[in-house]
Amino acid sequence: MELRQLRYFVRTAEVLNFSQAAKSLYVTQSTLSQQIRQLEQELDTVLFLRDSHSVVLSEAGERLLPYAKQTLQSAEACVDHVRDLKEMLSGSLNIGITYSFAPILTETVKDFIKLYPNVKLNIWYKTMEELMTMLRKKELDFVLAFKPSVPYAEIESHILFDNHLSVIMSRNHPLAFEKSLPLEEILPYSIAMPSKGMQARNAFDRFCPGAFGKLNVRVELNDVNTLLELVRGSSLLTVLSDATIHQFDGLTAVPLEMENNQMEGCVHMLAKSYRKRAAEEFIRILNDSEAVRERATDWLK
Repeated sequence: MELRQLRYFVRTAEVLNFSQAAKSLYVTQSTLSQQIRQLEQELDTVLFLRDSHSVVLSEAGERLLPYAKQTLQSAEACVDHVRDLKEMLSGSLNIGITYSFAPILTETVKDFIKLYPNVKLNIWYKTMEELMTMLRKKELDFVLAFKPSVPYAEIESHILFDNHLSVIMSRNHPLAFEKSLPLEEILPYSIAMPSKGMQARNAFDRFCPGAFGKLNVRVELNDVNTLLELVRGSSLLTVLSDATIHQFDGLTAVPLEMENNQMEGCVHMLAKSYRKRAAEEFIRILNDSEAVRERATDWLK
C-alpha cells in the first residue's frame, strides 16, 4: 500500500467521479483506475461500486475512507515537521559541556531559547572523556570544552577563543592586584582545587607535573559553581581558566606563570558528520556572545 494509492482513493471518494478525480490529481484516468485496482487487489476487497452511470463507495470503501484520510494527514504532518526542523522551527539540540566551560554559556542559552522557542535544548555537564564517548555514539550534536592535550580520533575541534589557566580569588585577597603569579607564590595559601577529570585540573597537572603535591589543598570539588562560590566567600585560592569567572562578581583571575599556559575554548564535533542548522545557529550566537566575542575565531564564516 502506497500513499499515492490512498491519495487517489480519497480524492475519488470525495468526488465519486473517476474522470474528475484524475483531472484534479493531474494524472490520466487509466493511471488512476490502475492504482485503485492495485489497492483493491492488495486489500482483497472492492472499494467502489461502478456502473455505466455512477460510482459509489462500497461498504469496505466507506470504512477505509476515514483511516485513509488520517494516514494522509499524518504523512503531511511528518513532512511539515521535517521542514520545520530544516527551518529551525522545532526539534531538539543535544549539547555536552565540561564543568569548566559552563559559566560562559548562560548568555547564549538565554538568547537562543528566546530566538527559537520551539527548539528544545538538552544539555549535559560531564567530564571531557564522558562527553566524547557520548559524541562518538551520536548522543550529542556537539561538545563545548577546552582543547584536549591529545586529539580524539574521529572528532574535529574548532577553536572559539583563546584562554589561560589562572589563579582565581576574591577581589579582597592580598594577591588580587598582582599582574601574574608564579607557582611558588601561591604555595603558602590555602587552595580549593578542581577534581581530577575536570579540564582545568588536567591542564594544571599537565603544565605543572608534580606541583599538586606541593599545594596546600584544603578542598577538591568537581562543581565549578560551588568552587567559585566557596572562593568568593573565603580566602581560598583556586586554579581555573580565566573565562570561568565570566559573569561571576567579586572574583579576580590572575594569570599563572608557566610555559604553554594555553586553554583554547573549542567546539568539538564528529568529523564528516551532518551539522544541524540549530547547532550552527547556537554556535553562531555563542561566538557573538560577550564571553567569547573579543577572542572569537572565524572558522564558521
